[in-house]
Amino acid sequence: MTFITLEQLLAHTSFFLLFFVTFIYWGKFLYINIKKITILGEISMKIACFCITSFLLTRWVSSGHFPLSNLYESSMFLSWSFTLIHLILENKSKNTWLGIITAPSAMLAHGFATLSLPKEMQESVFLVPALQSHWLMMHVTMMMLSYATLLCGSLLAITLLIITVTKKKNFPILASYFNFSFNSLIFQNFVQPIENELFLYKLQKMFYFINFRKWQLIKELDNWSYRVISLGFPLLTIGILSGAVWANEAWGSYWNWDPKETWALITWLIFAIYLHTRMIQGWQGKKPAIIASLGFFIVWICYLGVNLLGKGLHSYGWLISN
Repeated sequence: MTFITLEQLLAHTSFFLLFFVTFIYWGKFLYINIKKITILGEISMKIACFCITSFLLTRWVSSGHFPLSNLYESSMFLSWSFTLIHLILENKSKNTWLGIITAPSAMLAHGFATLSLPKEMQESVFLVPALQSHWLMMHVTMMMLSYATLLCGSLLAITLLIITVTKKKNFPILASYFNFSFNSLIFQNFVQPIENELFLYKLQKMFYFINFRKWQLIKELDNWSYRVISLGFPLLTIGILSGAVWANEAWGSYWNWDPKETWALITWLIFAIYLHTRMIQGWQGKKPAIIASLGFFIVWICYLGVNLLGKGLHSYGWLISN
């Protein structure tokens, strides 16, 4: 009973902190940028990561096995992975804007586990025979870490695409509007033409500055998306290989073309194509970002979609059973 109470306390505290951190990062991005608020967000994210870590350790001690045996535990581990990636990226890049992507990702994964899943699915249960193996920690940990890393990299790529599409959108129209409006004001108030030219010059400089800042942001997003996916891809490879060894030990075959295995292979191929276009073809910017964006949806299909159907050898412990 003590462990259950502690788990609930840690789960609710960490979710509140993630919600608070998401509010801080988005509020800072849209409205205010105060150093003290930024520091508060960093500290809150570290405390949230500590709380989720404590939750997983408590679950491990109380259940007697590594807490990755069902959808609830894996979603909590996914949320923890997002917080870990956030702390690493923020430390390496020194860019606080990355929290706009990582903080809500961690919060949504946590919210799905604690708010969407029924109470009976949140309870710790005994492992089914197929999961009673030392490969559980190796395989599932690698897969969940790769999912979190690839999702973060894909979200950075999606953000890049959004900014690229809106980079120059409506700026000429906006400039024409200001030109027309200001000219009308001139004729009404008899302002000298030199003032009109000065205003338009400053307006043009503002537009150029905005586009330059967007160009800088696009370059940073492209760079960090590539680096994060480059980290997630070997994790996914290790996860698939360790899963094959585990499958041979449990089912007598390295590969069974199970739906989960098939979609894991599709995920691997998508990100292999992404890395090939970056490293061999030298692609940058929009083209590889489109491939990474496709990978974002493929990862979710592999993680949730296949299991929600309850088909195949990986359907134990999820929403629907065979």
